[in-house]
Amino acid sequence: MRLSHFSTLSVLLLSLSLLCIETATGQTATIRGFVTDGGDGRPMEGVNVVVTDGSGDLVGSATDADGFYIIRRLTPGTYSFRASFIGYISVEETLTLGADQIITKNVTLNFDEANMDEVVVEGERQGGGARVTAGLQTIRPQDMELVPAPDVSADLVNYLTTLPGVVSSGDRGGQLFIRGGEPTQNLVELDGMLIYQPFHIIGFYSAFPADIVRTSDVYAGGFGAKYGGRLSSVIDVASRNGNNRRFGGAFTVAPFVSTGLLEGPLIRNKASFIVSVRESVIKQGAAKLIDEELPFEFGDAFGKLHFVLGANSQASFSAIRTHDRGVIGGTGTEIDIDDPEQQQIDWTNTALGARFIVLPSALPIFAEIKLSYSILDQEFGIIGDPNRTTDVGRFNGSADLTYFAGAAEVGWGLFLRTSTLENNLGGQFQNVTSQKEFITEAGAYIEPTFKTNSGFKINPGVRLHAFPSKGKQFLEPRLRVFYETGPHTISAASGIYHQEIVGLNDRRDAGNVYTAWTSSPLGLVPRAIHVIGGYQYSGASGIDFSAEGFYKDLKELVIPEWSAFPRFSVNVQPADGQAIGFDVRAGYEKDFFKGFLSYGWSKVDYEATGDVIPLWFESVTQEFSPAHDRRHQVSALGAVEFAGFELSTRWQYGSGLPFNESVGFDTFVLINGENDVRTDPGTLRVLYGAPYTGRLPTYHRLDVSLNKTFKLSGASATIQAGAINIYDRSNLFFLDLFTLQRTDQLPLIPSLGLKLEF
Repeated sequence: MRLSHFSTLSVLLLSLSLLCIETATGQTATIRGFVTDGGDGRPMEGVNVVVTDGSGDLVGSATDADGFYIIRRLTPGTYSFRASFIGYISVEETLTLGADQIITKNVTLNFDEANMDEVVVEGERQGGGARVTAGLQTIRPQDMELVPAPDVSADLVNYLTTLPGVVSSGDRGGQLFIRGGEPTQNLVELDGMLIYQPFHIIGFYSAFPADIVRTSDVYAGGFGAKYGGRLSSVIDVASRNGNNRRFGGAFTVAPFVSTGLLEGPLIRNKASFIVSVRESVIKQGAAKLIDEELPFEFGDAFGKLHFVLGANSQASFSAIRTHDRGVIGGTGTEIDIDDPEQQQIDWTNTALGARFIVLPSALPIFAEIKLSYSILDQEFGIIGDPNRTTDVGRFNGSADLTYFAGAAEVGWGLFLRTSTLENNLGGQFQNVTSQKEFITEAGAYIEPTFKTNSGFKINPGVRLHAFPSKGKQFLEPRLRVFYETGPHTISAASGIYHQEIVGLNDRRDAGNVYTAWTSSPLGLVPRAIHVIGGYQYSGASGIDFSAEGFYKDLKELVIPEWSAFPRFSVNVQPADGQAIGFDVRAGYEKDFFKGFLSYGWSKVDYEATGDVIPLWFESVTQEFSPAHDRRHQVSALGAVEFAGFELSTRWQYGSGLPFNESVGFDTFVLINGENDVRTDPGTLRVLYGAPYTGRLPTYHRLDVSLNKTFKLSGASATIQAGAINIYDRSNLFFLDLFTLQRTDQLPLIPSLGLKLEF
């Protein structure tokens, strides 16, 4: 795209700024503010805030995830103000508003013990596995807690793997493929901080335990102009604030991981902290239960400070560090990750971030400023002498503003990023440079929201994303449309997306998750077009239903070069692709039972071009389904409460994933000087056939957990008993074509855990 796109968008943003100033001098009044919980000081989402004038006319709003609300275009006069939430004592006041006046009215709601049961029900009904519109699903901690896992505390990744269209590499490796996309095509952020590899080496855990999560917005595609730089999906996680009223904490012990959490006020009602630390205990726990070596270690630490700076401003500072180490392609008594000669993968994420919320006193604007720095360190090989290393760092600064203009809301923002990419690949990708790269990104977006009285909500948008260091600019239009009538919602989304900084991984080897991050090595920038359409029903009877179809057109992808010779050093080559599919979800929640059932069908195809393809396969192009093409998925999740216990079950089914079939073996002599082919035995090699023509066996597994919570003096204790893979299904993970050694997913593993909260 030409540089004139910058001028066009700059004019739009300048015009919007002038419009903000001009319309702020109108003859109407505005009420805005934050609603917090009187028990812990945290923001409350979904609170109804209404004002009523003398004639009985009512105007209202609901708070968002930050507890923010705004009611605008009010005629000057006297109003009755009311903030209410089921199970909390309502706040009512009389307010007098003048022309051009903007009032900040912050509210604290206190819990009403008499309505305790209703609060629980209302909070949980905000989520649900079937509540998805235009590819977006918001996941909350209570959703995560429904999924059985070998831990008393829940984790975001366990819930993600129940969703149709989300394909996991298995219970090891930390790889999620969302609606046909690669893991490196997912944008994953925590409080605005980029997390490069957020999922732990054991598939039950991620950098996002439920104890620190407030909400997680998951866009399986069709995301708006606020997001960019990735082709497939967005996982935007917001952490919760610490309790600013009193100190508290939790400690857990389980077969895979132990956890400690502490939170409390630094300055009562003004400043709080929360700290969470998790460390794996697999060697001392799960491995002992099955009498088999599980060569994995992982852990994470998270901390956050939150400050109320004034009635109109807040600030928070977050930090996270994760670490993972292990041998992906094997289990058994012969594997020891402490062996100095053992080849293994090791990665560490580190991120620091700051977030500021400001409500300008003279303008109806919600402003959010974010600063962050993210690091990924990755190694593969022998401890202390790895064959491959990757060091990535990124600074990000962004300003996102929402202007409430009459009947519309206009979101717009600016961003600036600098990335440092350094790879030592040991020759793995021969035509990828190993030199240090410095990449600068800058851009802006605008995304208004228009609502009509007939039930339509339209979100058009455009994003300008430029790479000054590369001399490239991209103009990306986006559109999200909703029509709501009663319990029915029809939605659609579409957009164009580019990804200049890509992750390279050789998917021919399922036991290798090493990923190199680099600018697109072939001078081609991967591009995707998303189209999504869906229907959702949310009834008062507790029944939710949704159906959604999607299509992704993928161009200029970068994949390893395919040949029948399985080299550890390969070239990369371009490919195009498409992902198409649909999913159907149904949920039910009433009284003591919650259930969720989903089915997903999808098809992913690649078409590669390269100089080597005609030599091996007698065609100019090669069409194939990549390693993450899972056609059918079924997930059933249920939780029931009885006699003070909670029983959770999850059953998953997935059709077989593609794999590479061999056509034979031979020996290879590398001619690199004086060779005597009569005496040189050569190197044994396996010859591959056409890519991914075979299919692994189907995958299915049943997990169960039973929880019981006991109330103690000023504390509570939760005991959990359960098992993963309860009928001990031998699900194939990896087959080494050189040795024909089979590696299965985890077997039946019983678990017993304890959580103490105070």
